[in-house]
Amino acid sequence: MSYLDTTHDVYKKAAETPDVGLCCTTSPIWELPGLSIPKIMLQMNYGCGTTVNPRDLVREPSILYVGVGGGMEVLQFSYFSRRKGGVIGIDIVDEMLEACDKNLKLAEQENDWFQRDFVELHKGTALNLPIPDNSIDVAAQNCLFNIFEEAELKLALQEIYRVLKPHGRLVLSDPTCEQFMPKNLRDDERLRALCLSGALPLQRYLDMITEIGFGTVEVRARRPYRILSPGHYDTKELIHIESVEVAAIKDPMPADGPCIFTGRSAIYFGGDKEFDDKKGHVLLQNQPLAVCDKTGAALAVLGRDDIFVSESTFFYDGGGCC
Repeated sequence: MSYLDTTHDVYKKAAETPDVGLCCTTSPIWELPGLSIPKIMLQMNYGCGTTVNPRDLVREPSILYVGVGGGMEVLQFSYFSRRKGGVIGIDIVDEMLEACDKNLKLAEQENDWFQRDFVELHKGTALNLPIPDNSIDVAAQNCLFNIFEEAELKLALQEIYRVLKPHGRLVLSDPTCEQFMPKNLRDDERLRALCLSGALPLQRYLDMITEIGFGTVEVRARRPYRILSPGHYDTKELIHIESVEVAAIKDPMPADGPCIFTGRSAIYFGGDKEFDDKKGHVLLQNQPLAVCDKTGAALAVLGRDDIFVSESTFFYDGGGCC
């Protein structure tokens, strides 16, 4: 049995019998006016963060959600795209599609604004999406891509890039790990299916995203997630796993490389009203400006004693230099 077969079996069972402890979402559940989330959807919230952000969801976007789970985020996305077929959900597990459909019908009963046909559900795989090129405004996945080994992860990212419109965005939530993951854990099919042992270091995760061609990447949140400890897992040391929320935007790739925002800011506090680096970045007197990592590095090497550049906070919520 391959790790993908094991994954299929894990989520088949999770669809048939909700497993509240399967994942541990580290982000608050969005409380939106008029939105009622059925209890069963909360129980089947098999993610490690959130991919729903109102600033991504303007002008009734076409939304693709890969790995539907119990349907909670599909319902939340529908809140912002209230039209027939505005949200497309893809899953490879028949039982999960059936459970999601049932839960959405329940949501229709609980929400006056929601209609079941706002969401289309299709069987398919992240490695070969049944979606036309350049047709999606916002694509999302929550704690799915972490299951893949790197070759399959590259394919999944390429597929998402293919179906996104220019300047469309992929919103991801996945576990990451800065420590060495022993081979015995990486090769454990069940641990990989549970989104634990496949966790990549954050920089490698970001590199894979930008290598596909995404010109702008935002690290929106980074939080503690799980511990793999001796006695519970086959490891000699504690392994700390984090969860990240990332948006990758299908912008053209800048000549000097991608703009990756990891929550760095620059503040000019010199004697003039502003500082202009002549590269498109103007720092107003004592006003923080969010900067991407390459701009932060470029400002830091100027050697000026009137510009402060912060370290990465791994929290970014828009605005900035690019």
